[in-house]
Amino acid sequence: MELLLETVALYSLKLAYETEGHSPILRDDPLMGSCDREVFELLIRRGDLAGIQGEIGRCLDLALGAIGGVDTVLGRELHRLAADFRAVQKMDDLYAPLIALHGYVKDIL
Repeated sequence: MELLLETVALYSLKLAYETEGHSPILRDDPLMGSCDREVFELLIRRGDLAGIQGEIGRCLDLALGAIGGVDTVLGRELHRLAADFRAVQKMDDLYAPLIALHGYVKDIL
């Protein structure tokens, strides 16, 4: 699951910050900050659902801003998927909304 979390964060930050003609954002980029695989692995081991949701939420908020906010078609769908992810209350229920987010941010990237 930590790889999926890292990938959603990476794709979100790519949407927010990557520009054509500049170096691509990679997993070891300083922009990733606390959104790398090891951090997510630690949060998962601790069962820190709020921490996971907070880190991914921060990245998704940046992506949402980059695609025009909730007033765009892409933004409304990303907002809905992010809300589903944030609504999860148990670690065991995180996987399905995470898969949906992963597929969506990958497709719009």
